[in-house]
Amino acid sequence: MAVQLLSSTEQGVACAASPEALTRSLVLLHRPNIMKHLLRVKAVDCSTEDSRLSRCLNTFDLVALGVGSTLGAGVYVLAGAVARENAGPAIVLSFLIAAVASVMAGLCYAEFGARVPKTGSAYLYSYVTVGELWAFITGWNLILSYVIGTSSVARAWSATFDELIGKQIEMFCQTHMNMNAPGVLAEYPDMFAVLIILILTGLLAFGVKESAMVNKVFTCVNVLVLMFVVVSGLIKGTLKNWDLNPDEILNSSSHVNETQPLLTVKSLGEGGFMPFGFTGVLSGAATCFYAFVGFDCIATTGEEVKNPQRAIPIGIVSSLLICFVAYFGVSAALTMMMPYYMLDKNSPLPVAFKYVGWDGATYAVAVGSLCALSTSLLGSMFPMPRIIWAMAEDGLLFKFLAKISDKSRTPVIATVTSGIVAAVMAFLFDLKDLVDLMSIGTLLAYTLVAACVLVLRYQPEQPSVNVQYQIANSQEEAEPDSISESSSRCLAGAQDSCTLENLLFPKNTEPSCLSGFTVNVCTSLIGLLVCVFCIVAVQGGLAVWSLSVLSVLAGVCFLITVLIWRQPESKTKLSFKVPLLPFLPVLSMFINVYLMMQLDRGTWWRFLIWMVIGFVIYFAYGIWNSAEAALARNNTDEEVNSFKSDNKINGPSQKGTFDAAGEMEDSDP
Repeated sequence: MAVQLLSSTEQGVACAASPEALTRSLVLLHRPNIMKHLLRVKAVDCSTEDSRLSRCLNTFDLVALGVGSTLGAGVYVLAGAVARENAGPAIVLSFLIAAVASVMAGLCYAEFGARVPKTGSAYLYSYVTVGELWAFITGWNLILSYVIGTSSVARAWSATFDELIGKQIEMFCQTHMNMNAPGVLAEYPDMFAVLIILILTGLLAFGVKESAMVNKVFTCVNVLVLMFVVVSGLIKGTLKNWDLNPDEILNSSSHVNETQPLLTVKSLGEGGFMPFGFTGVLSGAATCFYAFVGFDCIATTGEEVKNPQRAIPIGIVSSLLICFVAYFGVSAALTMMMPYYMLDKNSPLPVAFKYVGWDGATYAVAVGSLCALSTSLLGSMFPMPRIIWAMAEDGLLFKFLAKISDKSRTPVIATVTSGIVAAVMAFLFDLKDLVDLMSIGTLLAYTLVAACVLVLRYQPEQPSVNVQYQIANSQEEAEPDSISESSSRCLAGAQDSCTLENLLFPKNTEPSCLSGFTVNVCTSLIGLLVCVFCIVAVQGGLAVWSLSVLSVLAGVCFLITVLIWRQPESKTKLSFKVPLLPFLPVLSMFINVYLMMQLDRGTWWRFLIWMVIGFVIYFAYGIWNSAEAALARNNTDEEVNSFKSDNKINGPSQKGTFDAAGEMEDSDP
């Protein structure tokens, strides 16, 4: 095959060479350059449900996992801070906008869950679409996000419990275990947080079914408490708190409270339902967006759930809808029970219940808060070892991390390792300065998944994803216009020539090489333009030059998106597909990148340090031990051996050699 690629002159030289030289030439022809190494994609066979992990979860387990991970302690804290400082009663609109933005990312995850129902989440989705380097970057940052998330939630759990018992743990640790290293270490080592992490690590290593059962119990208690809060708000609240007059408030002395700062016109805003205007609603929505982070843990269960192509999309979409209803209801109840300017930023619900005379309800809120922290902790710890296991299984991380327990069929080494790392972080560090790093990893994953959906939908064929797209246990026949054998090969000729007419009005009804290449280039350009747009928007603000540049960039992005829209889509049948392609993934990319650009410079420097550590591991170990690289080398060795075998068979039958001119010379005397 390789010799056929040579020119006629090179063929003459090759004929004169020895078989060893031909072998070396063949290997050289098959040796990929560094870019092919970095951009090689993973071949995934999803046509079978065989899995080394325990396939025991159902759809309800996934919904409970997504709700428990997403509906964390933020619902007990976030609503008060955003309502008081950003949106007022219009916080319900902030949560609505944030939910829409989160659903965009969730739909992209849902399509990939139906397309590639394997363990790995955004790491795997990137690997089968944009290549190994981007996959490693995504997986490496997801690991960081989950480690910091686990450690910070564990410390929050410890602090909440300590608050209930009168801060006995804090006083004991500060007296006997004080660490005098401000700015580097925490004030004291949090032994209780370490204990919590180790207990949950043991639970996860014991079995996924048992972990899911505990998660369902805590999630149900949390949801029941939130339902109590919503009903209480409807009973004790009043809509008058949604239509307050700032002048009346400032002229009245009833608002005076020794625990509250002195009110000003700026802190009250314009009053009414939207006291800080629509700008405040959007600012609150950017903060509320992070309240919906966590649903992506569902995507790591591809090899542990029954019927994953159906269960994963349902689990992701359902959990996001449930979380939106909960956030919407709690924020509405909170702002109806108590005026927005009096809300406590740290403990809004207990203060609100005391305000309406229901002091006893604070205990229910405390129980719900602990349950929410428990499910959020499980939601951070559950996907972390599965990402590590998937990367180790692919050879990008150390192979010993890919060990599966024969008894529990869980990634036991990855689970224990990740638990120990998270416990050490919680033991020594305060983590307040590192929490923003979670956002970079998560938002980067969201962005890449949206881009991957955009790319895959317009490709003529993806040999890296060999999958049965019909829903499991479904007897439906394939659609008549489903992808056929003829569409799996690139269409050549005049119909596939790169002309403006073929780009805007393609004659092919199915994806071709031209349409696939066009979408790849356009998606890359959109990613670059979105980054520039968001940098200008954040740095330039409302300056005239900034608005002019933004207008031009927005127009170019729109034209490129329309060009993508004109290309023929793949007709492959999936159990779930993202609607409104390509506009929805492009908008999701924009939202995620914009939120990333809002992070401060220190966070980006920490991100750079983490990436340097990751690149050292990848280029020193991962790129040489990649399972895909080993597969490619095996294929090359097979072709070389086949060539040698053919040469040995054909060589003795020809009693002569080739001279330099390529002529046969008789070797007999």
